[in-house]
Amino acid sequence: MKLHLIVAALVVGFLTASHAQTLGPEVAVMQIRIGKEKQRQQVVIGLYDQDAPLTVANFKDLCRRNFYRGMRFHRAFPGALVQTGDPYSRHGDNDRSGTGGPGYTVPAEIKRNNVRGSVGTSRLPDNVNPAKASNGSQIYFALTSLPKLDGKNTVFGEVLEGLDVLEAISNQPTDSNDFPLAKIIIESITIQPRFAGQAR
Repeated sequence: MKLHLIVAALVVGFLTASHAQTLGPEVAVMQIRIGKEKQRQQVVIGLYDQDAPLTVANFKDLCRRNFYRGMRFHRAFPGALVQTGDPYSRHGDNDRSGTGGPGYTVPAEIKRNNVRGSVGTSRLPDNVNPAKASNGSQIYFALTSLPKLDGKNTVFGEVLEGLDVLEAISNQPTDSNDFPLAKIIIESITIQPRFAGQAR
């Protein structure tokens, strides 16, 4: 029994260390305001600097320039996916939300599958975007495995904290365009050092 426990502990330790190596030295900390709630909600994103260096570098640059401030979550599918990062959403432009960005794309870096907690980039479909280039700012959060997106979208991070917050957002009532009726606003995204407790 003791031997089994020791082996199990070694395996867990190895997996934790291996996982930690896949994450970069910094995380993105997102502060969100949901509707009329007074308390802000927090989501922490671990970043795959090695697997998606161009995507991560672009995301960090946008965060440091406060590009995401005031943007809304403009798509929500219960228990499946939520999406944000469109400048049009700042003004509640439901018809154009999902089509905006910073004015450029980022080359595809497709190496990871979409599992629960994955953070990926949105993009135009193959018929107009055969290179699978990412929209420069729009991102989505996978709340379950999304195999239909595997091999199609760049996954550049994972949710380390706040998956429950994103699930709550996904369950908000929406209009016919899947745009949440409540104002779910990004107040800030800051880039901070990752500490050991966030490596899981």
